[in-house]
Amino acid sequence: MVSEIKDKYGYIFEDALIEEINKIATIKEVVESEKLIEIGDYIKSMPLVISGAIKIMREDSEGDELLLYFLEGGDTCAMTLACCMGQKKSEIRAVAETDATLIMIPVQKMEEWMAKYSSWRSFVLESYQNRLNEMLEAIDTIAFLKMDQRLLKYLRDKAMVTRDDVISTTHQEIAYDLHTSRVVVSRLLKALENDGKISLNRNSIKINDL
Repeated sequence: MVSEIKDKYGYIFEDALIEEINKIATIKEVVESEKLIEIGDYIKSMPLVISGAIKIMREDSEGDELLLYFLEGGDTCAMTLACCMGQKKSEIRAVAETDATLIMIPVQKMEEWMAKYSSWRSFVLESYQNRLNEMLEAIDTIAFLKMDQRLLKYLRDKAMVTRDDVISTTHQEIAYDLHTSRVVVSRLLKALENDGKISLNRNSIKINDL
């Protein structure tokens, strides 16, 4: 596990912390669309992403989902950190966007490492800031962008995290993530295709304008 940790986090964590992670953490492999965290769960461990991509979702009172942000290799989830530190139930849903490899840190180590390792403390604080910025961007997107602009940004973001300009998804799945209807998504996708920004195929979309 040491090589995986050093590859993604070696420039942040000191050697002593890497060795301790190697001793107490476990590796978790997840497949695309697998749920890692469900709303209402108590979180017993914090994930460090080694490879793949995870999407973080919120849910409204009617059960509709909204995409907050993606996690990639080298990331962790600020919402998970907050729940771990406060011993609260999860307010987010984490779903594997692609097959992914995670290192799971027991929650008991969170506060201990905050005091023991300056690199861990800096990593946690920077993760909070990065995820806050991404959530603010999500709010700005909803508040200020038209739905066609939101849709194109969403497609580009998915292409970036999956590192593939062909996205395997359905119109209904996109509608869930963007908190809108499938009919609206289908109409806007066709308009984007007519503009040459994307190419539509059965259950996949190619992004021509990254």
